[in-house]
Amino acid sequence: MRGSNQSSVSEFLLLGLSTQPRQQQLLFLLFLTMYLATVLGNLLILLAISVDARLHTPMYFFLGNLSFVDICFTSTTIPKMLTNHLLGTQSISFAGCLSQMYFLFMFVDMDNFLLAVMAYDRYVAICHPLHYSVKMTPQLCALLVGGSWIVANMNVLLHTLLMARLSFCGDSVIPHFFCDITPLLKLSCSDTSLNDTMILTEGALIMITPFVCILVSYIHISHAVLRVPSTQGRWKAFSTCSSHLAVVSLFYGTIIAVYFNPLSSHSSEKDTAATVLYTVVTPMLNPFIYSLRNRDLKRALGKVVARKRFSVG
Repeated sequence: MRGSNQSSVSEFLLLGLSTQPRQQQLLFLLFLTMYLATVLGNLLILLAISVDARLHTPMYFFLGNLSFVDICFTSTTIPKMLTNHLLGTQSISFAGCLSQMYFLFMFVDMDNFLLAVMAYDRYVAICHPLHYSVKMTPQLCALLVGGSWIVANMNVLLHTLLMARLSFCGDSVIPHFFCDITPLLKLSCSDTSLNDTMILTEGALIMITPFVCILVSYIHISHAVLRVPSTQGRWKAFSTCSSHLAVVSLFYGTIIAVYFNPLSSHSSEKDTAATVLYTVVTPMLNPFIYSLRNRDLKRALGKVVARKRFSVG
């Protein structure tokens, strides 16, 4: 019976960010610009890391993975929204909606795990510098990233299967620019208590555990930095940490605000604003915050740009 009810809704309608034509035009240009900036910025980071042998270290290995994930992350939602605008349509198929939700939250989980892995890498580098090369081996780095992919896929597969079992037999309008889990649960005419429970337990555990690891890592880092005799050295370390923690706060703050509140307390306007921050703004800012303040990476990026200019000339 569920299958027949579910088949009654073959597609959903994504309302996007605005119903006003002039606002839609402005938002199209804004999101296109932000998407291109995100892809270009992260591709430059990947290219610089791959061509410069001095950047073949654990820190830049994790940064490269973060850049790759951020490209995939923003590519899950923005191209579909831009395509719908150009074609003058708002529809997305049921299978396409679930697929978009699957890949979106897989990359959200990967961002989550990679932020924790990068915090651990900094903890080892600052608190145990003499043992850094022994602890952060290529095998461990590969294990951390590979394990993150496995856990992320298993977690998202669980929530996608729970969503697929629900019936959608009424309203099919999603007041969003992508298939988010909260609006979908509101549209279901089935009992969503199991979905809600899994989001608030297993989903919360997946998100909170790396967050706690980040906090613990930075507590130890703070203690180590405060023992540095050089004021300049302390300021440099704290400056780097503050940038990382700013993105961590933005990333986790918006996700907690959207997904770990009771459904009755959600408003579409607040949810949309928060999801724009972590799906569009954060991936765009990551190359600047994590990378462009780094001298080695700046030097590598300069060489890449100079090489491209020379080859074109």
